[in-house]
Amino acid sequence: MLPFPQKIAFLLFAAVTLALGFWGFYRLYLRIRRGAADPEPRFNHLPRRFFYALITTLTQQRTFKKRPTIGLFHSFIFYGFIFYGLVNLVDAAEGFLPISSGQISFSFSPPALNQAFLYTLITVLTTYSFLADVLSFLVLLGVVALVIRRFALPSRADFRFNLRTLLHKDVQQEKITRDSLIVSTFILFHVGSRAIGAGARIAAEGPAYHEPFATLLSHLFTSANAEAFRIFGYWGALGSVLAFLAYFPYTKHIHIFMAPAKYFVEREPTYGVLPPVALNLEADNEIEDEAHAKTIGAARLEDLAWPRLLDAYACIQCNRCQDVCPATATGKSLSPAALEINKRMELNDLAAAQSPFAFTAAPFEKDAPSPHPLLKFALTPEAAWACTTCGACMEVCPTQNEQMLDIIDIRRNQVMIEGEFPSQLQSAFRGMERAQNPWGINHEQRLAWADGLNVKTTDENPTPDVLYWVGCAASYDPQAQKTARAFVELLTHAEVNFAVLGKKECCTGDSARRAGNEYLYRQLADKNVSTLNTVQPKLIVASCPHCMNSIGHEYKQIGGDYKVLHHTEYLETLVANKQLTPTPSEATITYHDPCYLGRHNGVYEAPRNLLNILSNSTPELPRNKENSFCCGAGGAQFWKEEEEGNERISDNRFREAQQTLAPATGEKVLAVGCPFCKSMLDSTPTKADSEDIVIKDVAELLLEGVRRSKGLTAIPQKSEPSTPPISQAVPEPTVATVTATPSPTAEILPVELPQTPAPSAERKKWQPKAATASHPAENPAATIPPPSPPQATQTASQSSATQIAAPTPTPERKKWQPKTSTPSPEQTTVPTQVSEIAPIEDAAAAPEHVPASAANQNPSPAPPPPERKKWQPKSTTPVTTTQTSSPSPEESNASTDPSPTRKKWTPKKPS
Repeated sequence: MLPFPQKIAFLLFAAVTLALGFWGFYRLYLRIRRGAADPEPRFNHLPRRFFYALITTLTQQRTFKKRPTIGLFHSFIFYGFIFYGLVNLVDAAEGFLPISSGQISFSFSPPALNQAFLYTLITVLTTYSFLADVLSFLVLLGVVALVIRRFALPSRADFRFNLRTLLHKDVQQEKITRDSLIVSTFILFHVGSRAIGAGARIAAEGPAYHEPFATLLSHLFTSANAEAFRIFGYWGALGSVLAFLAYFPYTKHIHIFMAPAKYFVEREPTYGVLPPVALNLEADNEIEDEAHAKTIGAARLEDLAWPRLLDAYACIQCNRCQDVCPATATGKSLSPAALEINKRMELNDLAAAQSPFAFTAAPFEKDAPSPHPLLKFALTPEAAWACTTCGACMEVCPTQNEQMLDIIDIRRNQVMIEGEFPSQLQSAFRGMERAQNPWGINHEQRLAWADGLNVKTTDENPTPDVLYWVGCAASYDPQAQKTARAFVELLTHAEVNFAVLGKKECCTGDSARRAGNEYLYRQLADKNVSTLNTVQPKLIVASCPHCMNSIGHEYKQIGGDYKVLHHTEYLETLVANKQLTPTPSEATITYHDPCYLGRHNGVYEAPRNLLNILSNSTPELPRNKENSFCCGAGGAQFWKEEEEGNERISDNRFREAQQTLAPATGEKVLAVGCPFCKSMLDSTPTKADSEDIVIKDVAELLLEGVRRSKGLTAIPQKSEPSTPPISQAVPEPTVATVTATPSPTAEILPVELPQTPAPSAERKKWQPKAATASHPAENPAATIPPPSPPQATQTASQSSATQIAAPTPTPERKKWQPKTSTPSPEQTTVPTQVSEIAPIEDAAAAPEHVPASAANQNPSPAPPPPERKKWQPKSTTPVTTTQTSSPSPEESNASTDPSPTRKKWTPKKPS
């Protein structure tokens, strides 16, 4: 027991510190509630949420993930902290009551206490004392181990950031380090004081063999000084924890409380489903509605949904999300960890505007706007546009933070409110708006990929068992067309009753939505939902995971609920049912997990099961399944140049495949299940050094196996196009000569594509601000980086149109060099993305919208980027689902209208 004066002092001290602590936690709540209302339910199914949060917290299963050894030391601290809540209460009682839990003795002896109850009580107290003693040792061990790791071992690099990453001023001033030292010192002092007090008690009262750690410490004390050290231990343990309460809401270790709260309000949709945005599609000018505009995306902290302000305090600052981020791994400025840390530092700065001792809320906590935009302290514009939306950061986060959704909201605000986005995306937006595909190729050629195949549309076969969703990539990209044709032939071999939508199908809007253009996404998605609700398909099978994700999950937000499978899942069932019987090959096959198939939708085993049938040698890539590394195409990256960094994301991934397949002899295959992955990996510069590695879709490999089993060898290719000659399609064309760097294995012939005047001004559509026209000269050394829509580099020519000899192979990619802030005359390139020369049927409709990460080289320095105007969705032409027999003049010109000159994107400087 404490002396009476110390009891009074302790009670007064406890009253003051508890008041400050509770006030700090309340202000923490006020800051979190400043976030916007979340469009998704966070408090439904309360029993399930409660048990999920409880089990996830107590098992520490997400903390053990990826770093099991570090997770073990962290669990020592966590379990010690949880149990120390009880220990502190019992220790506090010992200071005021004549009890001693350590010696299991009582100064009172109730006469009614029977022997059985007394025995049970002694057992409970013995167990309690043993656990308190052991956990004291484990907590001290865990803290010392983590401090050594953070400050002394090479692993301290885990807590560093890329030099390009924007860091809050408090991070730059080493406040994270200071906070870590303060908290570590507190834990060591708090738990150490308790251990010292327990050791001093044993020295004074006698041995307690159920407390081995305290017994060991008891040898440090004598009977003369034991009582003084016991009182020191009491005040050191309980006084420090009470004093720490006032600081606790501002420290990184607030995640001990916020992480369970985050588990409780977890999102129910998968990582691949973005939160909906309320849009008034009937308004003439949605963006000019100022009241509504405030709800679109996020420009400041309070624009983020409140669970994502909770993220900032739930963050452990472990940087695991940074470890798996493709952008961070390739030297770009994006760091998901820095995003969350910067948010917390800014929130704490806003709280610091008011002293915690004043018991008055800060202006931000009382609904005043935050002073700084997110793009000024949380992340840079380059970082916001470097995200591939692969979801790796959300999957690995121990507290289930939603970093990717912050970035999507920032993009929404930049595109739909500020009109600030990479200029290359203008072409993709215009293509989706005019031609209903980001390539911008004439919509009338949507079914040209099926020439020579017996493919029926839903008009010809209104009740198919399977509706094959072809997607834009397989409709217009020659490489993806191989997958579509292989899948159709497999369905034919299996005698499946299937159909396609044909010209009724349009882009799902995935790229538009991930780029922040929610309005354009809704235009496309609403049209598709209307079409599918009319067709009422029994089962939709998609060969593009992005289409699968949008139709199967995101369309539910707007009234489209369909059963959707990836083509590898459906092919697996056909093989299992003996409808397809492939023969294996001798090839060595490794498989790359597409982010939108695996991590976002959990499809891991179906493609592997097929590949295990097709080959006896299927080594796994080191980063596979939920740990897979992105190809670099997601998040609309396919349609723009990569942000400044040390290397391409696709190069990083392909080198992993190289190393995995290096020991193999014979045929080497990198299998994929996504057309964008195939395009990125097949056209990445590193691929030029590995001509022995072939990249194929799982469907192509399965078709080869089926044809082997039937004694067939040649796989039929696309027949000659049925489109009219160029001269008939576009009278008296103006010609732009198309050149490309020769491939080492094939000759690339010059191709001349027609151009037509701009569309009639009678039907107004959104137009980006016109850039100064330029005509880059031919340059055989032009750099041509990854993705591969059918596009060619254009240079002006005054000669007439010449005949296109044949579909041309992929041009050679030269080694990519990261962007520099001040390009030298030798580096004045304007990246645009190329992979395949357009086949003849697309020549009459030269693609206007292409990915822009490869380039022509201009002998003169590139002009500055065009001023970005606020994006205006088209409003004069309503979204319809009717199919016209022939394209309108404007739609016909959608693929021939010359796209604006692409210029290197420079983020808008904050005013």
